[in-house]
Amino acid sequence: GPTAAISPRPGRRREEGPRRLSAAAMAGFVRELERRDGPALRLEQRAAGGVGCVVWDAALVLAKFLETGACPLARRHVLELGAGTGAVGIMAATLGANVTVTDLEELQELLLVNIENNKHLVTGSVRAKVLKWGEDVTEFQPPPDYILMADCIYYEESLEPLLKTLKELTGPETCILCCYEQRTMGKNPEVERKYFELLQVDFELEKIPLDRHDEEYRSGDIHIVSIQRKRGVGVI
Repeated sequence: GPTAAISPRPGRRREEGPRRLSAAAMAGFVRELERRDGPALRLEQRAAGGVGCVVWDAALVLAKFLETGACPLARRHVLELGAGTGAVGIMAATLGANVTVTDLEELQELLLVNIENNKHLVTGSVRAKVLKWGEDVTEFQPPPDYILMADCIYYEESLEPLLKTLKELTGPETCILCCYEQRTMGKNPEVERKYFELLQVDFELEKIPLDRHDEEYRSGDIHIVSIQRKRGVGVI
C-alpha cells in the first residue's frame, strides 16, 4: 500500500504513479516532503480532480532544488502556476519567499488545506488564488521575481494560453523555473517540442545541469529550465 514516506529516487514513470491508486486508498493520503532544516512538509493529496491532486516527481525535484539555495528566495515575490497540491510554492515560502500559489477553482480547497497544514513552517508568506491561463492577470502585477512551474506541459490546448500568461506576467527581471519530466509516450514529445519552440520566440532558456539539482532528488529524465524574457521584448 502507499506509504507517506517518499522515495528519494524520483525516476518512477508517471504511468505507474499514484493515479493508479483507488480513490479509497488516496483519501487523506499524505505525502511527506522532507526538508534540509526542520520538519517535513505534509501534503494532502486527492484522488478526484484529475492530475492536479498528487505530488508529481517534477514538483519534488523543483522543491528540493529551491532548497539548494541556487536562487535567493528570501523576501522575493514568487508566483506558482498550476500549483496542484502547492508543494513547490509552500517550500518556497518556508525559504522566506512571499508566495502566491495559483491553480483552477476546483483545486483551491486542497491548496488551502496544505497551506494551513504547513503554515507553522513558513517564514515568508503564502496565499492561494485562482488563475486560469490565458485570462486577465492584472491582479498578479507587478511582475513577480520568480515564476515556478512543475509539470505544466502536457496538453497541447493549454500551450497558447500558458504562453500568453507567461508573457503577461513576466518583467525583464522575472526568472521562470520550469521543471518537467520528459515523457516518451504518445503526443508528449511533440507537445514538449512545440512548447519550447514557441517559448523561444520571446524568452531565453537555460537548462540547469543535473549536478546542480538536489543530490538525492534528481533524475536524468526530469529537467529544470531557467527562462527569462529576451532583452528588448516589450509586454504584449
